[in-house]
Amino acid sequence: MNLGEFDTLSSTDSVSKPYDSSTETGEVTFRPVYRDHVDDAEDLARLGYKQSFHRGLSLFGVASVSFSVLGLLPSVAATLNFSMLAGTPGMLWGWLIALVFVLCVAASMAELCSSMPTSGGLYYSAKVLAPKGWGPLASWVTGWSNYIAQLCFLSSCIYSLSNLLIYAADEFDGKDFVIKHYHIYFLCLSFIVVLSIMASLPTWIMGKINSVFTFLNILSLLAAIIIILVSVSMRDGFNTNMGVWSHFQNQTDWPIGFAMLMSFCGVLWSMVGLDTSYHLVEECASASVNAPNGIMLTALVGGFSGWIIHLVIAYTIDDYTAVVEAHNLWVAYLIQVLSHNGAKAVIALTVFSNFLMAQGVLITSSRTAYSYARDGVLPFSKWIARINKRTTTPVNAVLLNCSLAALILLLIFKGQYATDAIYSVCGIAAFVAFIIPIGLRSFVVKNSKFSRGAWHLGRYSKLVGGAGTVFVIILIPILCFPTMIHPSAIDMNWACLGYSVPMAAVLLWFALGAKHWYKGPKADMPGLDIPRMSSLKNDAVHHRDSSHSTMNSY
Repeated sequence: MNLGEFDTLSSTDSVSKPYDSSTETGEVTFRPVYRDHVDDAEDLARLGYKQSFHRGLSLFGVASVSFSVLGLLPSVAATLNFSMLAGTPGMLWGWLIALVFVLCVAASMAELCSSMPTSGGLYYSAKVLAPKGWGPLASWVTGWSNYIAQLCFLSSCIYSLSNLLIYAADEFDGKDFVIKHYHIYFLCLSFIVVLSIMASLPTWIMGKINSVFTFLNILSLLAAIIIILVSVSMRDGFNTNMGVWSHFQNQTDWPIGFAMLMSFCGVLWSMVGLDTSYHLVEECASASVNAPNGIMLTALVGGFSGWIIHLVIAYTIDDYTAVVEAHNLWVAYLIQVLSHNGAKAVIALTVFSNFLMAQGVLITSSRTAYSYARDGVLPFSKWIARINKRTTTPVNAVLLNCSLAALILLLIFKGQYATDAIYSVCGIAAFVAFIIPIGLRSFVVKNSKFSRGAWHLGRYSKLVGGAGTVFVIILIPILCFPTMIHPSAIDMNWACLGYSVPMAAVLLWFALGAKHWYKGPKADMPGLDIPRMSSLKNDAVHHRDSSHSTMNSY
């Protein structure tokens, strides 16, 4: 233990209140940090919550769920219509540029997760870090934006899974079969039923399943890359370096630089699951260390693996324009570069990874709904926040999210432009939720008033968080632009409307009623005052000098 940094309390300080940024003038209050983490339940108690879940997830377990949520192969497949807007140079340079700033967001999120390891995640952090009097509003906006992102992410994963499967089957069937909207929708409903059953299993079973799934997911990714590379090398060979890195092909009516910025939507959608480990933190052992490491592993491994897939596509694609104009770009690309059986094999691997991705997203989104309902944010919160006694998982939250996803997927009947908006809304809503607490930490909260956890960025905390925040603020309006300067209704980008309408509704709800009863995340445990910095210094000296002190609590 490092008493010089005042990271411990005595065993007599049994429980404390959740950390609050509304401190007295001239005094600094803070939540103690446990570098040698032993009791996760006590750490959670200091944030104001009782332990409800079984902590059956290790670092590998929580990283497994996070990696499944990223679903790199299906993520790339589902977002090629965004990432290919500027040609192969846009795919490669665009992904790398965006990834640098996404890693900044991930690192700042990991720091917050270590400081406040509760499944409420970002919206709990927003309440804590907001200026006095603004906590409830900051928490409300963050929570609802994140929840909208989770629902859209779940819906888009299920849609991409069904769309890929049904169009691949049609492509290889050889018969004239007209695919209707209801075919895709009812296939989505079938997947929803299966996924809801899997997401309701006990945590320890899910941990083991996802550990196996992660291994299979990685094998699927490697197998797909190897099949493509071997097949292309034996047939037509690879594209030249000059063409891959410098031959831009603008698929929009905007300048090429703007088209590259628009292509970042593919990166953002692929990285929407960055906060997965944060939402699973109450089911994770040694949470203040393992959950932040899970966030960073997700960002690093996922980010660079996604870039490698784009690199493979850039060097192997034959007719770029034909792929861009296809209904399902991934299927069109595979048919172009692989044999009949090779394309079938890679599509099968993609469908399998997509299913794992959807399962991970449902697990995460149900934990998000549970944590919000626990604090009374959602309608019918008492019912949603019930933990099933047999499985010790939030089954009601799973059912809620599956039902809402089924409603969102009704947009399938409005056509491709409506379903594309689900992807854009997902990325925008998620990163808005990400940067609210990160921006508050970077630009509002002083270092002396931030209680850092075992995982932190040290002196670079504000610089890293500020870079990620500014990047997202600049990028979000760009992602709302259509690809055409004078679009028709079909070509319009409906992401702005898709995000602003539900957010306007929840803000109106807050202004007209919720502000009178919603005060931010609730604490369900009684507590003691968190000691001030000066008093903790005295306690540290006392513990060091007194023979009666006990330092074995944490």
